[in-house]
Amino acid sequence: MSAAADFTQDQDGGGTVLRFTGPLTLSRIGTLPDRLENLSAPPKTIDLSGVERMDTVGAWLIHRLVRDYDARIEGGDEDDRQMIERLGELDQPAQRRPDKEANWHRVLRQVGDATSRAGYTLWGLLGFFGAVLIASWDSIRYRRLRFNAAVRQFEVVGVEALGIVGLMSFLIGVVIAQQGAIQLRQFGAEVFAINLIGRITFRELGVLMTAIMVAGRSGSAFAAQLGSMKLAEEVDAMRTIGISPMEALVLPRVLATVVLLPLLGFYASLLALLGGGLFSWISLDIPPITFVSRIREVVPMTDVLTGLIKAPVFGLIIAMAGCFQGMLVEGNAEQLGLRTTAAVVQSIFLVIVVNAFFAVFFAAIGWV
Repeated sequence: MSAAADFTQDQDGGGTVLRFTGPLTLSRIGTLPDRLENLSAPPKTIDLSGVERMDTVGAWLIHRLVRDYDARIEGGDEDDRQMIERLGELDQPAQRRPDKEANWHRVLRQVGDATSRAGYTLWGLLGFFGAVLIASWDSIRYRRLRFNAAVRQFEVVGVEALGIVGLMSFLIGVVIAQQGAIQLRQFGAEVFAINLIGRITFRELGVLMTAIMVAGRSGSAFAAQLGSMKLAEEVDAMRTIGISPMEALVLPRVLATVVLLPLLGFYASLLALLGGGLFSWISLDIPPITFVSRIREVVPMTDVLTGLIKAPVFGLIIAMAGCFQGMLVEGNAEQLGLRTTAAVVQSIFLVIVVNAFFAVFFAAIGWV
């Protein structure tokens, strides 16, 4: 067995020299650290020529001598010297508390982070849209469209949403009629509440509120379903056996949302008219036949077409945002919740932004 590590302290023209011998390892270092604390003179040179081998404990002792006494190292194995240098790089004071950040700097950093995330998300959505287009072309070209999965999504997105969408639209129609009548009563023009109900329902609120409801209901479900499959590695398993997740999981959901949102939007507009007409009949003494005749007079076909044109675009945005966020889930269940929330927020935000662009576009072409 090798002798314990030791050192000698000599004097030469350059000052005190510490000459180490033996193995500088944890098992053989003995009382060496205590003896180094009681040196008679600070060393200027550390000679490692007699060191047999060294581990991180021995390297740390040598590094402390170099750091505390500003000594230089002579001799020794090249690997040992590199280990001492690496320990010196890691010898940094630990920060117990983060530095206090100025409020303006924190606000700017948060704004920058949010802008960066928004840009990356938009770029990712554009890439995902391209993948959807490619998968759609492949499905049509090779006749691989999964009708059963699409029909199932038709039921989930459309049929099962009829109740909540109808109730919401009916109540919105009642609220629009009631608030419009209150304001128009000041001018003795309560009958014009019918104009307000008809135009705002078909042109804006019918499709927009339906899109928001579908985003909260179906968009979140898409993200949660695909995210759960990602966590269970079912998506990877599909790729392994040669099934495209885009064709099997994403396309049926996109197709169902794009096809059914115009139908749901038109259905919601009719239910809103029903609610507004019922309120007008009960509170404003406007009979249903008068209400219907007035609607036919004041609501142009362009208002109906405006809603029907916007609806498929809204459906595409909602389905893409939900599926995109679901495909990004990885790691744990917390990520699933965050991605589901992000899918709803992003789809609603993008729907409102696109709706604003549509409003400007239709006003520019004269559909007002």
